[in-house]
Amino acid sequence: MSEIDRRDFCLGLGALSAAHKRLGRSLFQQALPPKLKNVLLIMTDQHTPHALGVRGDPVAKTPHLDDLARAGVRFEHAYCADPICVPSRASLLTGLYPHNHMAYDNTRPWPFEHKTIAHAFGQAGYMTGLIGKMHFVDAQTHGFDYKLDFNDWYQYLGPKTRLRAEEIVDPNSGSGLPQIDDLWRDRGDPWTGVIENDNRQGLVAVGHISPLAEEDHFESFVARESVRFLNNHGKQPFFLTCSFLKPHDPFMPAERFAKMFHPPDMTLPATWNKVDLSTVPRFVAENIRYNSATPELADPEAAKQRLALYYAGLAQADDCIGKVLQALHELGLEEDTVVLYTSDHGEMMGMHSLWQKNFFYEPSAGVPLIVRAPGVAPENAVCATPVSLVQVFRTLTELCGLPPWPGLDGASFVDALRKPQESRETEVFAEINLPGPHAGYMMRKGHFKYCYYPNDMPELYDLAADPDEMRNLALLPEYKSRAAELQARMFAWHRPAQA
Repeated sequence: MSEIDRRDFCLGLGALSAAHKRLGRSLFQQALPPKLKNVLLIMTDQHTPHALGVRGDPVAKTPHLDDLARAGVRFEHAYCADPICVPSRASLLTGLYPHNHMAYDNTRPWPFEHKTIAHAFGQAGYMTGLIGKMHFVDAQTHGFDYKLDFNDWYQYLGPKTRLRAEEIVDPNSGSGLPQIDDLWRDRGDPWTGVIENDNRQGLVAVGHISPLAEEDHFESFVARESVRFLNNHGKQPFFLTCSFLKPHDPFMPAERFAKMFHPPDMTLPATWNKVDLSTVPRFVAENIRYNSATPELADPEAAKQRLALYYAGLAQADDCIGKVLQALHELGLEEDTVVLYTSDHGEMMGMHSLWQKNFFYEPSAGVPLIVRAPGVAPENAVCATPVSLVQVFRTLTELCGLPPWPGLDGASFVDALRKPQESRETEVFAEINLPGPHAGYMMRKGHFKYCYYPNDMPELYDLAADPDEMRNLALLPEYKSRAAELQARMFAWHRPAQA
């Protein structure tokens, strides 16, 4: 099948009836090459990029992700398009920046008109599956044929859902009840007066060992159901997204993993209580002041406990990822499957005295990115070229030989996969808090990172000389021209309405 015929066939599928679509997909599959690449997209939530054993973190226990990295390419400088769950995930799956896809925050549904990578693979004859978290906000499936998420996990838990409800403190906890806010909007929270949780602020700030049995955790559920999907549907071309919640806060690992990490052994980051508040934007300074005034966040011993529980959640997610990768191997699918691992954003982990995400600093806007692409990418390679998750859509469709999908913002990084050792000059962008006066914009070019806020102080960091981002060069006269140059490049990409 020629490239033109292939493209015309895929576009034509959109106009067919449901019955004709099924017939069209069957015909398309017959025309595909005999060894078609499948895709396994694995995600965790809030995995800061440095927290990998293979990257040299002495605390992280991530043997399965480390093995995946040794079998493929690990990107040292990968970024999300927005360090908040919903807009970041929307950018990953649509290939669009937040100012284009308009899913600006964790309460806005993804607009129906923006199709996802699942639509692209589905129209090409793939079985598309989503098992785990994707934070769609409403009931749209966004192109996935097969979908299991938190609501299905709650059904699995049955009466044990009460234990989960007692752990959840608000809908912004990453998997809060309800998953779809509209379900409770008219009649309120049905758990009010039922759950027993008298230390909600402490839970948010520090975390605890989960009362759920390990087998009942969301990560175990996602791993089991992903293995089931591979067993049932692995013989046909598939695009499977396997998405875990951990290590997102509140930090509530299973007991086995909590015992691996001891708070006294944790080391507070070098930037803890070291930031000069006069050199950072107001919203950053306000967050640091709030943390300093909150005992559960300011106390060093509580911070160490929080770090230990974070690493425990990450270890638990890694253990479950290992089960999915092992099933892929045992089913003989490994050599025909592109595996991509990433996270929707990072976690500050106390660096700059900050926690969670919502910042453009490397631990928050940066993400781990590992790609194993048999026959395309070398093994045990590290790529220093900065890339963005907005590029994943274009990259995966190119790897699998699908026709180009129109209107994407992100370019493919397949060339970087093929030759990861080559140095490339790229520009990577990110956004936050759109739309409105509190919006922020980031770009990385070379080893410089520039952040622009229409109503706040700009930031400029030399990541080669100052990897901890403690010296804001935008305030120094000798870097005025460099900041102006990067701002011009940013505005050429997207000029904010407030600028």
